[in-house]
Amino acid sequence: MTITLYDIPSTVPGSSWSPNTWKTRFCLNYKGLQHKTEWVEWQDLESTLVKIGIPPSRKDHRSKPRYTIPAIFDSTTGVYLSESFEIAQYLDRTYPDTPKIFPDNTAGLQRGFHQALTPLVEPIKALILPVEATRLSSASQESFQQKMKDYLSLELGEEDKIEMWAELRENFGVVNGWYSLGNNPGPFILGEAPSWVDFVLGATFLWSKLIFGENSSEWKEIETWHEGRWKTLLKQLSMYQVVS
Repeated sequence: MTITLYDIPSTVPGSSWSPNTWKTRFCLNYKGLQHKTEWVEWQDLESTLVKIGIPPSRKDHRSKPRYTIPAIFDSTTGVYLSESFEIAQYLDRTYPDTPKIFPDNTAGLQRGFHQALTPLVEPIKALILPVEATRLSSASQESFQQKMKDYLSLELGEEDKIEMWAELRENFGVVNGWYSLGNNPGPFILGEAPSWVDFVLGATFLWSKLIFGENSSEWKEIETWHEGRWKTLLKQLSMYQVVS
């Protein structure tokens, strides 16, 4: 049994950088499922996924199918699948004897947490995407820049950046409060074992660490937020940060 995970190459250490793909990679590693990565350049992604039969992950505002990563092919079941939450549910259903991503019927609650988290994370895009564009292979940079032109065309001054970082810190302070409810011993949202929400947040912070750089001022700042909670979370997930 081998699951193929489709991902976009880059110049970052280990090559994998996308937070969406890291959600799935965390799940696969946590469950101990054998898998391999097939690298597809950004501009070839849609044509490749269409060719091999992976369904679109969603539709855009014009109802046009969107083909995005993460996407997988499970050679054991013959299933082709995209979209990280759908893949996580599939893995729990198909491999019930492995650690649960959604223990105790928490899929709905964790889905709601994820949806509440999304607008809180949004400000980071304007800060990170211009840097991300430089981390892709030369073959993919032009296509990526065209796709993300709305973000990349923003001209942020230093005051704008300072305000955005302050907003992000405040937003993650809200999430920190959620993690702290009920005298949670941590380090994960459900206690001692990770689950979907932790993988989503871990993927977001790993994305930041890889794109900005481990020694960057941006990552050094994030490490200090909220008594170092997010640095600790990522450290606790380090055993699942394996690229196969």
